[in-house]
Amino acid sequence: MTRRDFIHKWLVYALGLLPVWLLDAYILPRYPLWGVAPMLLPLTVAAVAVLEGAYSGTGFGMAVGLLWELAYPGGFGGLVFYLALSGMAMGSVAQYALSQSFPGCLICSAGVLGLLDCLRVVRMLFINAAGLADLLQVTIPEFLWSLAWTPLVWLLFRAIYNRVGGTRLA
Repeated sequence: MTRRDFIHKWLVYALGLLPVWLLDAYILPRYPLWGVAPMLLPLTVAAVAVLEGAYSGTGFGMAVGLLWELAYPGGFGGLVFYLALSGMAMGSVAQYALSQSFPGCLICSAGVLGLLDCLRVVRMLFINAAGLADLLQVTIPEFLWSLAWTPLVWLLFRAIYNRVGGTRLA
């Protein structure tokens, strides 16, 4: 792959991230279901990691984490590292244990969302912000509502992957 092809590929992935981010940041929070808005950005990291592998998943995860930290208030920088590590882990899992398929993406998305929600619950319990029952009343619907968006994100990034000619994993 030439440098021009490489830059073109990641520019197209960034353009594909734009509508997902707009949905995540501006449209879906206005229409919460069960009182929660879904998190779509971790789904994009899982989809790209499943399609492109561990190295590309790490870089894309870092970029998405940086976008998330800069675009939403109250960040401390941890999401950059979390999404980079998630991209690496999900890319490796997809490469060696699962396949480049929707079920593989669904499993990886559930892993990324589940761990992120668990870390958020532990952090809130640590600072004594709320009780476990109250946190789970928010976390479980958020997890399920976010996971329901996986098919849309997968179809978008799979179409991009097919268009830009990403290298297939073994």
